[in-house]
Amino acid sequence: MGFIFNALLFALFILLVDRYVWAGIRSLLPLKKPILYRTIAVIYWGFTVLILIVILSSVFIPREYLPHGARSLFFTVVGIPMLGKLLTVFFLSLDDMRRGILWLVKAFAGKTRAKKEATVPNEITPPVPNTISRSEFMTKTAVATGLGMAGTMLFGIVSGAHDYRVRRVKLPLKNLPRKFDGMRILQLSDIHTGSFYNPRAVKGGVDMAMNEKADLIVFTGDLVNEETEEARDYIPIFSKLTAPLGVYSVLGNHDYGDYKVWSSAREKEKNLEDMLAAHKALGWDLLMDENRGITVEGESIGLIGVQNWGGGRFAKYGDLDKALQRADDYPVKILLSHDPSHWDLKVRPEHPEVDLMLAGHTHGMQFGVELPGFRWSPAQYNYKHWAGLYQEGAQYLYVNRGFGYIGYPGRVGILPEITVLELVKA
Repeated sequence: MGFIFNALLFALFILLVDRYVWAGIRSLLPLKKPILYRTIAVIYWGFTVLILIVILSSVFIPREYLPHGARSLFFTVVGIPMLGKLLTVFFLSLDDMRRGILWLVKAFAGKTRAKKEATVPNEITPPVPNTISRSEFMTKTAVATGLGMAGTMLFGIVSGAHDYRVRRVKLPLKNLPRKFDGMRILQLSDIHTGSFYNPRAVKGGVDMAMNEKADLIVFTGDLVNEETEEARDYIPIFSKLTAPLGVYSVLGNHDYGDYKVWSSAREKEKNLEDMLAAHKALGWDLLMDENRGITVEGESIGLIGVQNWGGGRFAKYGDLDKALQRADDYPVKILLSHDPSHWDLKVRPEHPEVDLMLAGHTHGMQFGVELPGFRWSPAQYNYKHWAGLYQEGAQYLYVNRGFGYIGYPGRVGILPEITVLELVKA
């Protein structure tokens, strides 16, 4: 009942927002053209009805009957228009507040003005041609800004969701064995198969990754959104990922089934068992708080993998001390850990022997700006390390921007990433 009440409350909120925005739009429409006015009104309120239908459907249709991409569909139909309208509301409310303050000022100053007008002759201010009132300017700005935001988000779905980019990074490591000088590691992260709606585009991204001909491939977590079943149709696609030195993986916070309401504890346990089986079907060596020696012509480096361990509200399943057992002899240690907050909270303070940590998790919030010398994303307000390469002393952290997406089914500015890291001897 609580969920139904919240959904109805959300629907009421949408109606109030739509009514407020419509008042602004209506003030800009040519009333002398009733056909145009009615057409825009039908489109505007028709879309509102569609949004309400989607909300009610999410309440009354059992979740097991909804497709895996329902969350992305919900965001597209409800979230994107709502973001644009909320931005419009912000600017409209600024103008309403301005007019309210002016009204108060005039109300308090009314008596003084009346006395002044009784003694001073009326001055006629000549009209200024081709001017626009402040209110009309603010209303047009509000509507244009809202439409611009909605248009940008839609463009991010059509153009950005599968606009895969290969990012190449050289990493100098002091103790790197000679046989590994020039070794290329390909990293993928945050695939989120439950959000995909275009298998052909996903296959294109996998083909791009294979064209890099990396020596080793690693995946740093979040294969799904809520349950292992989401990965079923994409196992044949991602099983094409192969490398001479193998493909290794770890789990992310979404891979444990923590974000789904299960009918029993056993059902959730079965989901995790299925996840382990899925990694095996993919041909990936899943590291569960353990390490592997990667050997080339008699020389070795250590690949360490932990289960998800994150700061704040995120699950702490991983045991780094356990993962590092019997890894002392490796001259270089590379850690796979999904959440980059692990680096500052555990890895650097307690394990300076870890040379490089590879992470993902943040997606760069799938929204931002990256230019030479400047980059910004809302992710930076939640994460100190949110995308790209970081260094503290002799230790490195690389945060992959993610291959997939969740919630918002697109990307603006922060594009899906395939990382190629080349190890070189310092």
